[in-house]
Order: sequence, then C-alpha cells, then structure tokens
Amino acid sequence: MSDATISSAYSQILEVIGSVEPRIADATRQELADQRSSLKLIASENYASPAVLLTMGSWFSDKYAEGTVGHRFYAGCQNVDTVEAVAAEHARELFGAPYAYVQPHSGIDANLVAYWSILAHKVEGPWLQKFGAKNVNELSEQEWETLRAEFGHQRLLGMSLDAGGHLTHGFRPNISGKMFHQQQYGTDPETGLLDYDALRDKAREFQPLVLVAGYSAYPRRIDFAKMREIADEVGAVLMVDMAHFAGLVAGKVFTGDEDPVPHAHITTTTTHKSLRGPRGGMVLAQEEFAGDVDRGCPMVLGGPLSHMMAAKAVALAEARTDAFRTYAQSVADNAKSLAEGFLSRGATLVTGGTDNHLVLLDVTSFGITGRQAESALLDAGIVTNRNSVPADPNGAWYTSGVRLGTPALTTRGFGHDEFDRVAELIVDVLQNTAPGTTKAGGPSKASYTLEDGVADRVKDASADMLERHPLYPGLDLA
Repeated sequence: MSDATISSAYSQILEVIGSVEPRIADATRQELADQRSSLKLIASENYASPAVLLTMGSWFSDKYAEGTVGHRFYAGCQNVDTVEAVAAEHARELFGAPYAYVQPHSGIDANLVAYWSILAHKVEGPWLQKFGAKNVNELSEQEWETLRAEFGHQRLLGMSLDAGGHLTHGFRPNISGKMFHQQQYGTDPETGLLDYDALRDKAREFQPLVLVAGYSAYPRRIDFAKMREIADEVGAVLMVDMAHFAGLVAGKVFTGDEDPVPHAHITTTTTHKSLRGPRGGMVLAQEEFAGDVDRGCPMVLGGPLSHMMAAKAVALAEARTDAFRTYAQSVADNAKSLAEGFLSRGATLVTGGTDNHLVLLDVTSFGITGRQAESALLDAGIVTNRNSVPADPNGAWYTSGVRLGTPALTTRGFGHDEFDRVAELIVDVLQNTAPGTTKAGGPSKASYTLEDGVADRVKDASADMLERHPLYPGLDLA
C-alpha cells in the first residue's frame, strides 16, 4: 500500500469523524503526534500496521454473533464465520496449536475463559456424571448448590505480582483471586530467578487444580517442559499466559522447551503487545479442552467483536511472514542492548539482565520510587510504567522499579546503538531526579524534582533518533 493511499485514507476518516465530533478527531491527530515525538518503552505496547488499524474500523462492528462458526444465535453471520475461521486458522498454524479461540476481547477475558473451561472440564463434567445429568439445567437446586460449592474450593497456584506475575494469576483484588483458593510462588530472593525446585515443593504441598505460568514483568525465559512436569506430578492443569511474549513465540525466538504451546494444556495471550496486532485476546488449547473453550460464549463472553476478530486475522497473517521473524529476533536482541546499556552505567536490573523483550530497572539506587521515576521520565518524553520488584518495600502503587520493553521502538527501526543511547538518556534523567517532600516535611514517594534543563536536553537527544526512525512514515495528516 502506498504512502499516498494510507495518508488519503486516514485524512478522509478524520474528516468524517470531525464532522460529527471535532474534539475526537483532534485528540486522534494529537495522539499520533504524541506517539511520534516520544520514546515509547512500555513493554505491553506496540504499533499496529495501517492494515490492522484500518480493519478495525468496519461495519463488522455492527454485527451480533454470539456462538461459534456455523452455530450462531443470530442470523446473517456468514461473513463473521469467515472472519473467525480465518483468524483461528492463522492462529493454529502460527503457534502449532490444535485449537484456537479468537473471540476474547482482552487478555483478562482470555484468562477467564481458560479458568472456567478448566473448571467445566475438571469439576463440572465429573459432577454431572455423578448426578447422572447431561447439563447443569438438569440439576436439582440442591445438586446445583453442591456443584457451586465445589467450584469455589478449587486451588490455583500462580506467580506473585512482585515476582513478575500478572494480577489475573491469583492476585486477591482480581476476580482470579476471588474465584479460586489461591497461593502464589515467587522467585529466588538472591537472584530473582524462578526456582523450579522450590516451585515443585510448593505445588506438592498445595496440590492445585491449576498451575499458572507466564509473566508480565519477569525478564527471563521459562522452561515450560519443567512446568508441565511439575503440573503432571501433582495432577494440575498447566495454563500458560504468554500475553507478553507471544510475539517471540510466533517469531520462533522461543522454541523447544521455551515455547509454551506444546507443553501447556491451555495457553492464553493478548493479540497486541509483542504480537503487534489489535487489542484483544485469544485462547489456544489442546484437544482435551477444545470443547470447553469453545463455549466461551455464553460461559463468560457475550457477543464477539467481529471487527476485532477481522483485525486479529490480518495481524496473525502478518506474524506468519519472514519479516515478522526478523522483527521478533530484533526485539530480543534490542532488549539485551538496553540491559547492557544500563549495566554499563551502573544501574541495577532485576535478575541482572534479560533474555526476552523487557528489562526491569530497580531505581532504589537513585534514591527515588518507581512512581517518581515514571513521572520524571515522562517529563523528558520517555514513556514507561512503574512496576514492583521482588519483595518491593514500596508496594504495588509507588513501587521500586520501572519496566521497559523493546517491541514498540523496534517496530520503528531502533537497533543496538539507539537502545544503548536510550539507556544513557534514562540514567541521565534518573540521576537528576530527587524526591519531593510531604506536607509534614518528610520525603515523598510521589512528588519529585527534576533538575532544570534535563527534560529539554533529553527530548532534544531523543528527537534525533525519532526523526531517523519515523512512526508510520509517509502518513501525512496535514
């Protein structure tokens, strides 16, 4: 697609939007300008292609399509069937999965579908047989209450939030922490690395129904063969949330025991982040669980977002190319360059480095909190997010860390030299940031001061790199 065609398409789209609500059109233009002029290092963000973005804005948005391909609760869904079938086909082929479910609206939805599918398969099914019923509608009220109580006593073991896990892996304030009797596993207190022997001991003691693997802020790879071995030993279902590193799996950076799909009973993911697609979720499953996952609607979900499934199909098609494999390898290589850039300047990284797409910077040595670091970096045009570190003394709100990822800037074409320079700029900002004071006169965990001139100096240095690697080059909305 030519630059002129893309520019014309978006200019006309914004003109139509502006004719109805100009403030939304203006905010859309400004968002592109802001993203073009900042260093985006949020590990969970990326830049989707124009083809993916344009696919989202179609009349598929107008369709209700509860059900599955060929089995809808609404008439007139033949084109939605095509969209969902194509997206699922690409997902199966890309990840080597027996079954793919592309309806989830987000990663949390995907995890809920997975959890309830496991409960349906491992709890509901056996209890229905015990009661001699074909489905829950045939149960008496007393039998139904017995089954519901059985659901509530199932056990889940997931990685703790401060060790790098995700809130949907059994964090108490999240629904996953409320629907299961949950415990969490952490990392080695000295190295920050996953200790498989300690995890095995924990699983033996707790005997979970579900063992959750995967992470949102763990900067290392996981041996999923070992995770499956542990799950099998205690009779657990291995569920892997690969939302963060799905692009590295798709791009064949993670293979063998580091590829979760052959080892997990169920694998969930988002379709954005390192996969570089639209915002949404997806569930991959072994045949044993395919029928249960296929009931995601109406079990958990309502009507699927057909326009988003169409965009998933386009993104998954892109991910099956050699160009995407080259991109995925660059994401991992650039993360190492970023980590080495920090370490060479005396910064502290959780686990001492990375071998995936992210680094977790411990800002304690700079005398500030993660929240202060995040805010000061934003002042300098560097977009990150604060994140807990293991045994974080500042908790999950203020934190002691900053998480940084390479997928987005790699999409823009940044390489080794640029990421080394990015590390230098970040250290420059943090070295010149100091805590503010509270009303009582003590050190604040939120307010901060940034030395005069630092933000402008860093923005000027960033501008040169950003201009050499433009975002959506050729897209002109003037």
